[in-house]
Amino acid sequence: MADNTTCVDRAPPQESNTNEQIVPDEDILNPATFIPPAPLPGPSIIIEFCDRCRWLHRASWVSTELFITFPSPALKAITILPHTTEKTAGRFRVWLFTQDQPPTLLWDRKVEGGFPELKVLKQRIRDKIQPGKSLGHSDKTQ
Repeated sequence: MADNTTCVDRAPPQESNTNEQIVPDEDILNPATFIPPAPLPGPSIIIEFCDRCRWLHRASWVSTELFITFPSPALKAITILPHTTEKTAGRFRVWLFTQDQPPTLLWDRKVEGGFPELKVLKQRIRDKIQPGKSLGHSDKTQ
């Protein structure tokens, strides 16, 4: 049976996922303190999301859209990584991993004030891995 509780940033902790890297001194609004998850062979994307907030569908949709725009070999992998702890409540982060460079935080829901507009996220990725690539309608201003 599904749990009908609503996720808030300070919800009580539930079962911990052993894959999560939680640092006690992480400031939820300071990207300089964020610790990225372990990367897959790059260039790759990791989408971290709060599973208690029921954001699996959003993470899946974003990953699908990114793979359509940046098919392999532009992106080698996109990983969606659910989190279920108090420290990760409300999290939706998108990380880019490229060879010979530190991980790049492309989006954080709390810092940016909401979920990414795909147009903006695609532009940020393109600027890092394929500068000059046309994104078609995603490059046009309104």
